[in-house]
Amino acid sequence: MDRRHFIKSTAATSMLALSPLALQNFTISKKKYISDRVMLGNTGIEVSRLAMGTGTHGVARQSNQTRQLGIKGVADLLQAAFDRGVFFWDSADQYGTHPHLKEALKRIPREKVVILSKTHATTEKEMLEDLDRFRSELGTDYIDVMLLHMMMDENWPEKKAGAMNVLSKAREEGTIRSHGVSCHSLKALKTAAQSDWVQVDLARINPAGAAMDASVPVVVEVLKQMKASGKAVMGMKIFGAGRLQDRIDECLQYVLAQEYVDCFTIGIETQTQLKDLEKRLPEASIAI
Repeated sequence: MDRRHFIKSTAATSMLALSPLALQNFTISKKKYISDRVMLGNTGIEVSRLAMGTGTHGVARQSNQTRQLGIKGVADLLQAAFDRGVFFWDSADQYGTHPHLKEALKRIPREKVVILSKTHATTEKEMLEDLDRFRSELGTDYIDVMLLHMMMDENWPEKKAGAMNVLSKAREEGTIRSHGVSCHSLKALKTAAQSDWVQVDLARINPAGAAMDASVPVVVEVLKQMKASGKAVMGMKIFGAGRLQDRIDECLQYVLAQEYVDCFTIGIETQTQLKDLEKRLPEASIAI
């Protein structure tokens, strides 16, 4: 998202934009922070509530973070987040940020952070190659969370069976610690909710339904099913892919109130944005 718009809205002005939907549908019992430590579903993996998204406008192995900050700049940003208690790093092959995380790992012990990456692999061969390449690019022997990236077809388990088999074996061998999907359609999301293979689901959620798979009530019901079955639900598109830049506090307040959401990722491009979020979360998580 555009950083000028990110920091332009203040808590006071954003609260004026609260919609009746947001006010009526949720309450928050306690303050929450970017550094809260939460369990990722039933995976046994503890993460920070906020994940450092590194793929804003990520495509062709580039993102805003890689283009604007470079390897050292992204590493500096990840270290700044770590110093604030945020130790969950969200990357993907599509974003091209593996070398940037590798640079940050030169400063921070590997066991102190949780690394998530995403793959477009379909076949066993592709997945085996990606696992080896990803670990080399990241400079680590294992990856904590590996997701099949951007599922849209409701039959994705059939199409991705080869990659899924490799990831299941990799989890047994300790090459990865958990596996799952990121979804970009309601049909794919419903399939993920019914899949025993999915341990972690990265899903689009915000109070306005912007850049989501379906209307808010429909998506919420599917995510609640996921949570009830023990899956980890990780939120994304919290600000509607930048469409809700003038409703930042409302979006934060909404996602913080969704008890079925374990954690969420936000694409952060500057330390100013990071500090802004650090301040906003506890202020947004007031009881209504």
